[in-house]
Amino acid sequence: MADEVVLQAEEVSAGYRQHSHVLRDVSFTIRTGEMVGLIGANGAGKSTLLKTLRGLLPPLSGKVAVNGRPTESFTDREFALEAAYLQQSVSLSFAYTAREIVMAGRYPRLKWWEREGAEDEAVVDACMAYTGVAELAERSILAMSGGQRQRVLLAKVLAQQTPLLFLDEPATGLDIFYQEEIFRFCRELCQAGKTALMVVHELGLAAKFCSRLILVGEGTIVADGVPDEVLTSENLSRAYGVPVRVVKNPLTGTAEVFTEPPPEDEKRKAVLRMLLVGGKDQEIAGAERRVGG
Repeated sequence: MADEVVLQAEEVSAGYRQHSHVLRDVSFTIRTGEMVGLIGANGAGKSTLLKTLRGLLPPLSGKVAVNGRPTESFTDREFALEAAYLQQSVSLSFAYTAREIVMAGRYPRLKWWEREGAEDEAVVDACMAYTGVAELAERSILAMSGGQRQRVLLAKVLAQQTPLLFLDEPATGLDIFYQEEIFRFCRELCQAGKTALMVVHELGLAAKFCSRLILVGEGTIVADGVPDEVLTSENLSRAYGVPVRVVKNPLTGTAEVFTEPPPEDEKRKAVLRMLLVGGKDQEIAGAERRVGG
């Protein structure tokens, strides 16, 4: 079972309209239990690729299959039983409670005439406890912080009980403790048999928790492998378009990534002087107006 192919992308080109590709000829296979981080610069196409794999965007070319079945052959409900999707940002304008939001994750498992039963209630309770939002069950989603909302939405995704998770920046809006908690939850789920593909901006978290990384850049896959193989200065400098250094933290054993500072030059110094002088002039002018008044 550990080697079972869950998701396969074959020469996939992704984008929002024909002849305007964001990514071209992307191919990879993801197997049961993997926790795969999609990393790369802003605008590199990570979210676009995730939406294409989830079936929210049709591939401009190539094929995507989930458990050996082409994604275009699924109905919406069938796909929702195979894969859950946490999008990057969710617009919520109604005052649903946290419990109502999480319970919505159970709907693909209910017939149109069925109401939630004891099993659904138990799953929702477990998911909310797992993501640390049980105490928010009756609170309006509109009265929560961004981090609280994100944990509620993750609980909703988990409540679908799908074997495959698509997560677009799951740690968005979370403080450092909950960022690590979310990634730890995901790793535990994958160790228990689920499979996760997630867009990650925090390279330190990706290095620490993901079993595999796919680095996108220059319209394609730059590197694909375990974190130590992918997170190299050469790979990251190529993908991000800036000089990048990677060092291993002796305490954690994971990679730490930082950019090289740009060299000082007269143009940058001139811009800085203009900004500082401009601010000084405004401060003086404001003081003169106050005195004059």
